[in-house]
Amino acid sequence: MSLRLALLPLLLAPVAACAGPAATDMLVDFLAIPASAGLGAIQRIDRAPYRGAKVGQDLVPLYMYEGRHVYLHATRVGYKFSDIPEHGLEVFLDYRYEGYPTAHRPKVLGGMASRDAGTQAGAAYRGRTQFGNFDAEILHDANNLSHGTEWRLSYSFDLHEGRWHFRPIWTVARRSANLNNFYYGVRPTEAAPARPAYMPGSGTDWTSALYGYYEVSRRWRLLGGVGVTYMSDRVRASPLVDDRPQVGALVGAAYDFGSHKPYSEPGQPLAVRLYAGRATECNFLPALALQCGSTRTGDDTRIAGVDFGRALVERVNGWPLDFYAYAGVLMHDERGLQADGLQLNAQIKAYYYGLPWDRYVRTRIGFGAGFSLAQRVPLAEVRDQARRDRDTSRLLNYLDPTLDVNLGDLVGRKGLKDTVLGIGISHRSGIFGSSQLLGNINGGSNYLYGFIETKL
Repeated sequence: MSLRLALLPLLLAPVAACAGPAATDMLVDFLAIPASAGLGAIQRIDRAPYRGAKVGQDLVPLYMYEGRHVYLHATRVGYKFSDIPEHGLEVFLDYRYEGYPTAHRPKVLGGMASRDAGTQAGAAYRGRTQFGNFDAEILHDANNLSHGTEWRLSYSFDLHEGRWHFRPIWTVARRSANLNNFYYGVRPTEAAPARPAYMPGSGTDWTSALYGYYEVSRRWRLLGGVGVTYMSDRVRASPLVDDRPQVGALVGAAYDFGSHKPYSEPGQPLAVRLYAGRATECNFLPALALQCGSTRTGDDTRIAGVDFGRALVERVNGWPLDFYAYAGVLMHDERGLQADGLQLNAQIKAYYYGLPWDRYVRTRIGFGAGFSLAQRVPLAEVRDQARRDRDTSRLLNYLDPTLDVNLGDLVGRKGLKDTVLGIGISHRSGIFGSSQLLGNINGGSNYLYGFIETKL
């Protein structure tokens, strides 16, 4: 299996709702080169199974990392006990694309308590043979929402023709009564004349799907997929559900920036960054263009944090371009207006340093993208979203543009050649309400900060 196969699974990890709830993660088994990472985006197109639901579109940002044991597949993070492709065991956490629509809720759901998407914990076995790919997964609600369990069995095989690559897949999913009752049942307290109390109980779903991608270049891929799920008879009999197959599709693109350095590689330095800053009412783009830099806000809220990172790929294609992976924690100082809180950030970051004066003072332009999970929604977002009558979310997209200069070059000290000083923007965003994963949030927050970073 060649490198050209490596990106298809990177692109198809979050397609569970494209072909219905029974689709499986397709990444681990398909990645021929374990040390790989990439970025991209997928646009999902489907319609929730509820009566009167409209066709919806959902943007899924893709941040991928494939280590020997640890992996990140967009919405799924997991640990592989073995790197033998023929027989693999793993455990994981994943996002369940299921629940009531957050926008344009159909009338049939009026007056009912929300059933939200959640996180599921799971374990999987993956077998690879000359006759195709066999997968078995068990998933259980990790949020204590449905308390439901799902078993999945899948078979797939791979087809290649020039730059075209395809994977048909068939999945059968056995869903527990708790899972089906939570998402498709009507409690007695929610019953209405046109919506009698109903509990579907356990059932079996069947899914058929076809995914594929086209190699535009060595690193760029365009992809697509279509799938159909036949939900169990008792779920289709629910007064909430349309008795029809669930059809979905996706289109997307991604960039694979090559094989990363193993974190266990001897001599691999650790980048440590300390930073502090203040909230700003500047919008992201004006702040990024250095057209707005005021930190005068009514609340004067502040942040301070630490990030740890390592290089994934240096000098991509011989260019002055590096990719790093960072994870860190910051503290929100809410100035006594609400309880302070922690925020976890994880990102993949590109650095460009091919500026004309690089030989004199190395200057890096950085841009990071990833996810941000807040212990509690920052006050800057609570206030701003309340003014606009919009929802908030603890999980949002994270952007981290920076500009830094080499301290050793500035002061003429070789001992400081691995230390930089810089400025940046800590930006949380719901991507304009276009992503179900991020709660369909339209809004976010910006903090301007200064930092010092060194390598250990």
